[in-house]
Amino acid sequence: MTTVAYTDPVARRLVTAALADLGARYGGEGDATPVDPAEFVPPAGVFLVAWRGDEPVGCGAWRTHGPDAELKRMYTVPAARGTGVAGAVLAALEDDARRAGRTRMVLECGARQPEAIAMYERFGYRRIPNYGFYADAPDCLSYARML
Repeated sequence: MTTVAYTDPVARRLVTAALADLGARYGGEGDATPVDPAEFVPPAGVFLVAWRGDEPVGCGAWRTHGPDAELKRMYTVPAARGTGVAGAVLAALEDDARRAGRTRMVLECGARQPEAIAMYERFGYRRIPNYGFYADAPDCLSYARML
């Protein structure tokens, strides 16, 4: 797992793939949530890339959201799905947020992402009232977990 800038070419490639995946599920550009690359600069956040050898196979990030850490841009390349990449990225992000003094991770997820929902619930995330950019979207599901 490596920390990279949100603007790093590897990060951009993975984020583009993640947004394309979301776009295929929901239409449009995938996720219109405003994102500033500076939000993922430690200690206010981080962007992580998971690797298998020389190949990037997944990513995820957290950014400051009030007193919480907010999970963003979780993605695993199709060839690596079901191999534990997403869980490893999630655990690393939680550890990083905890080291940065955050005590809770929050996230928005869409109802058309059953594999993500199952993973978050397996990791102990529980539904909370919707918040943020998609708070009023009918397919939005918000989750939180104490770190």
